[in-house]
Amino acid sequence: MRASLASSIAVTCAAVLALPVSFVAPAAAAVPSALGLPPTSTAQPPAPELPGATQSLPLEPLGGSDRALGGGADDSGAQGLARRDVRPFSLVGVVWDDPTAALHGSVQVRTRSATDGAWSEWQDVETHNEEHGADPDTAEGAGRALKGSTAPLWVGASNGVEIRVRGEEGLPEGLRLELVDPGESREATEATTPTTTTNGATTPATTTSTNGATTTAASAAASAAATTGTSAHTGATAVTPRTAAAPPAPGTPAGLLAASGSLTALTALGSLGLSAAEAAASGVNSRLAPYGASWIPALSKEATELTIPYLPRSQEAAKVPSVQAPARPAAAAKPYIGPRPKIITRKGWGADESIREKGFVYTKSIKAAFVHHSATGNNYTCAQAPSVLRSIYRYHVQSSGWRDFGYNFAVDKCGNIYEGRAGGVAQPVLGAHTLGFNTNSMGIAVLGTFTKSAPPAAVVTAVARLTAWKLGLHGVNPKAAAYLVSGGGNLYKKGSTVKFNAIAGHRDGFATECPGARLYGKLGTARTSSAKYQGRS
Repeated sequence: MRASLASSIAVTCAAVLALPVSFVAPAAAAVPSALGLPPTSTAQPPAPELPGATQSLPLEPLGGSDRALGGGADDSGAQGLARRDVRPFSLVGVVWDDPTAALHGSVQVRTRSATDGAWSEWQDVETHNEEHGADPDTAEGAGRALKGSTAPLWVGASNGVEIRVRGEEGLPEGLRLELVDPGESREATEATTPTTTTNGATTPATTTSTNGATTTAASAAASAAATTGTSAHTGATAVTPRTAAAPPAPGTPAGLLAASGSLTALTALGSLGLSAAEAAASGVNSRLAPYGASWIPALSKEATELTIPYLPRSQEAAKVPSVQAPARPAAAAKPYIGPRPKIITRKGWGADESIREKGFVYTKSIKAAFVHHSATGNNYTCAQAPSVLRSIYRYHVQSSGWRDFGYNFAVDKCGNIYEGRAGGVAQPVLGAHTLGFNTNSMGIAVLGTFTKSAPPAAVVTAVARLTAWKLGLHGVNPKAAAYLVSGGGNLYKKGSTVKFNAIAGHRDGFATECPGARLYGKLGTARTSSAKYQGRS
């Protein structure tokens, strides 16, 4: 018994030590209501009970006489599956053994609705997906678990499937149909509750915790603690810095984590329903929101500017003025940064943190943002967006062999912004979105397909607001040029320096249709709006 207890304690200690330093012992402080933080995790709804599942079915030769699948004499090399019953799923994709092999041909599926039993028409699955993924020379890009894959396609709740794959040349070996069930989740939670807008900044309608005070575990926010007032001219909330921070409120994550000993901290987080992996993913955002928060709240431009001293470590050094630099008026040092938008966290969309690789990987900075479309189709509602994200996440990790969700951020058709790859929304997280140019960039996936369909105005606005903030953290003008070094691809050879717009489309770095002609045509508008949000002319 003693040996077992000692072993359990050792495992627990190891789990704590594996978490980021900011998670183990953050300096807690009260946060002004002007910063609009969401309720502490004690007030959050329960996590999804069912994390989802994937069915992986090997494809079979169809034969030239298979008329049921539309076959003919030219289908002798085709593969697929005849109509069949399967367990519930909502997203489909096809994978194969060799990640360097391309599928030159067509993939079409039909699915049966779990709601009314009706079969859909044949739907095309985007086969060109090799332009997404990690750069070849990275650990993720050389991973043994990697597979070739099509883009995923969202089909909604289904329980029957039929598929045919035709090749213009030989098909890749090991073709398998992946049927992804996103699992049950709270799809109308506090992460997507009605919000109010003040001076262009969207904030949650309710920002009070169960004990009546909104707090955070952020040492950064400690120094940003402020009193508030209302401007008679604009109605905007004014922020006046205080000279000292208040102690953490008892019973909040900040107060619990201020307790002595990492074991106490882990026990406290356990009482909030967070696993070590969930706490780690949430802890990297602890300067922006409480542990276990379903969203990171929007800030006004003025409040966002207060966070500038708490940039990612890689940026702090750049913000320290040289000893020889002449003193400048305070107004001249005002940063160009857009108001931070509301961002729904991985906790908010129900990411199963147990399936991704542990730890986080970073790049040095963010010089450019690549905009993508997910090519998953537009047949989803905004209430279903969290399910779409969970499905893509599971497809990226468990079907395709990636370490995590590929994109740094996602945007749905209603303009909601979501945290993508884990590591911290304010941090330069290395993604797997633009093959050859993942270093020093970020990837934004707009959920949907925009080859022929125009993106809603809310999408363009969301991209502009997100980039105004994130590029602003790194001193980047959204209308300026950015220079990145190619890691290898089909447009630019490895090692070449390439000039991009700071807000670029995926097709600028790789020969692909992504992000679709209609979305790509809106990027100029996004650049102009993003610069205006930053306060640039």
